[in-house]
Amino acid sequence: MNLRRTLLTTGGVGAGAATLVGVVLARHVRRHRPLLDQLAPDLRTASLAVPLSVTGPVSLRLVRRLLSSASTMGEGVEVSEERVEGVRALAYRPEDVATPAAALLWLHGGGYVMGSPEADQQHSSWLARELGIVVVSVDYRLAPEHPFPAGLDDAAVVLTWMHERAVVLGIDPDRLAVGGASAGGGLAAALAQRAHDEGQIPLAFQLLVYPMLDDRTPFGPLGRRPWPVWTGASNRFGWTSYLGRAAGGEDAPAYAAAARRTDLTGLAPAWIGVGDVDQFHDEAVAYAARLGSAGVDCGLLVEPGMFHGADAGLTDSTATTRRFRDRLLAAARTGLAAPA
Repeated sequence: MNLRRTLLTTGGVGAGAATLVGVVLARHVRRHRPLLDQLAPDLRTASLAVPLSVTGPVSLRLVRRLLSSASTMGEGVEVSEERVEGVRALAYRPEDVATPAAALLWLHGGGYVMGSPEADQQHSSWLARELGIVVVSVDYRLAPEHPFPAGLDDAAVVLTWMHERAVVLGIDPDRLAVGGASAGGGLAAALAQRAHDEGQIPLAFQLLVYPMLDDRTPFGPLGRRPWPVWTGASNRFGWTSYLGRAAGGEDAPAYAAAARRTDLTGLAPAWIGVGDVDQFHDEAVAYAARLGSAGVDCGLLVEPGMFHGADAGLTDSTATTRRFRDRLLAAARTGLAAPA
């Protein structure tokens, strides 16, 4: 689902309203032309000049409504609904998958305040099919109704279930990974930290796609710049909603913001992918560097000219997003490969 297109083409407007939208859009394009010029040519569209702004209850309700539809299910993949101690999850399994299969616990994006496994199922089923693995997408509780640690606790419950029920589920407990995009990537990184500290589940890999890692970002220079899709104001709202208190302070609870952790030694190998026109670029690159300095094998891809979530609509394929997704798949195959 292309949220930018949805926001711009929601029906019910007359000719006068459409003209007004066109005028506003043209004004935004002129104002944000320097930003648009930073994007890869195949990613430049006028709609990017009208970013997604979620700053309070009204805008949050609107965007949640727009994101309520399920995305297209990939072919050759079966899906089942699971309930684990009250947490709902969708399990995607390729029809011809060999068992025991590698498995990925996947956490959808949405700034910690929106999104669902159904809206993300195009991506989840694509990962399952292309990698030949089982993907379990968690319907974790969202802020602000359910602040930290609710979403992380939900993810931990499902990860424990996957590990303990590995034989029944037909998955290899030694090839169990966590991953996610945007806020889901931040949750996955925090879950990897928590799993390491608890010492019960040895993770094989972390797949962190433009992860939302640091609650301090929206209060620094990057938070004051204009960005495609996800604004600095939205980032502040997402983090404050998730933490249940003012974000960007001197500290944050353990596992609430993965970038806050000082000792990254011993964490699972990771891959981080992010565009260089992404509000999360600096925090993602810094986290990758810190993982490497701590002795953690971490691959990093910085895709030139790519904005946040550019690859989310798999049907909107461009050379830039195809290159990004190909590198993502290659890293995941390596991270989840069976031991020689």
